[in-house]
Amino acid sequence: MHLSYKILIGMVLGVIAGLVAGPTSAPLLKVWVTPVGTIFINLIKMIIVPVVLASLIVGAAALGDIKKLGRVGAKIMGFYLLTTAFAVSFGLFLGTIMQPGKGLVVPAGAKAAAKTAPPISDVLVNLIPTNAFVAMEKADMLQIIVFAIFIGIGITMVGERAKPVADFFDGLAEVTYKIIDVIMQLAPIGVFALIMPVVAVNGPKVLLPLATVIAAVYIGCIIHMVVIYSGAVSILGGMGPVRFFKGIFPAMLVAFSTCSSSATLPVNMKCTQENLGVNKDIASFCLPLGATVNMDGTALYQGVCALFVAQIYGIDLSMGQYLTIVLTGTLASIGTAGVPGAGLIMLTLVLQSVGLPLEGIALIAGIDRVLDMIRTTVNITGDAAGCVVVQKSEANYN
Repeated sequence: MHLSYKILIGMVLGVIAGLVAGPTSAPLLKVWVTPVGTIFINLIKMIIVPVVLASLIVGAAALGDIKKLGRVGAKIMGFYLLTTAFAVSFGLFLGTIMQPGKGLVVPAGAKAAAKTAPPISDVLVNLIPTNAFVAMEKADMLQIIVFAIFIGIGITMVGERAKPVADFFDGLAEVTYKIIDVIMQLAPIGVFALIMPVVAVNGPKVLLPLATVIAAVYIGCIIHMVVIYSGAVSILGGMGPVRFFKGIFPAMLVAFSTCSSSATLPVNMKCTQENLGVNKDIASFCLPLGATVNMDGTALYQGVCALFVAQIYGIDLSMGQYLTIVLTGTLASIGTAGVPGAGLIMLTLVLQSVGLPLEGIALIAGIDRVLDMIRTTVNITGDAAGCVVVQKSEANYN
């Protein structure tokens, strides 16, 4: 049986077991089931820094020249920004049509769980690591990406004399991919252990009052993947949508259960190269970048939630405010990249940009884990779609 089917079975069994267990089983699950899921996540996290560092260095060096590096970088960032802008716009459209906040009353004592976004100057300064080893120890992805790109450029500029360095990181990348193969054999068990406690704790009683918000986000994310990514890979990437989604499906399942683009990165790299046929240099460069800055699912969630908060407080938004939300949501996906709790910070920025009450965040916080599952799935699927599109466009230069 193919691994993706095993993971799917593990997820379905986890949902069923969670519904049967119910909220009263939470203490028992915390002792016996949650640690199994945590071990699986830790195994993936263990390999993230080596795989990002080695893959990006190999990818940047393999692109061959600085012009190609700049060209590929511009293409993939353009793809990420355009799809993110569409996602937040579509989220606003769904929020307007489905009206998830209609009829709901703000609970007494609801307080904002807002976080402050760092100034853009700090984001830019913090891109450059003062110590690369500290960046790796902290798993600061943006700093690791910058450091790896510089090393890759250096290898390209030095040429033949740097071949031993390139060979070392190429070998390290292959070792990390093999470790990923071993870890993924445990994925069905890990996914079961991650899903079951979430379903048990967030049962129907918790989810039903905010069912319209959940439905809007899930419907929007599914439509975004089916329409935008299918269109992109078929029209711009020359690949059939069925082949694309079948190839990336194992990574989508891992993203859905882990709620982490970074944790899914090793699996996404494996699927993109082996199943979708994307060259290692393109995948190694674009995917780590996308795992950090590409947030289509999160952007769509911002649009829906902004309308949700406006509706429960009875606030009508102008067309100018709609455009502000689109612009803020798009730029915030890069401005908050690598910042812990980026989704919550992005929502805070969006609400602040149009003067909506931050107290609305408290309502969404209770279902955030459920929403995070689908938006992370969209995020990593967009990363892979971008790779397919960029590879096709680069064929003209080969």
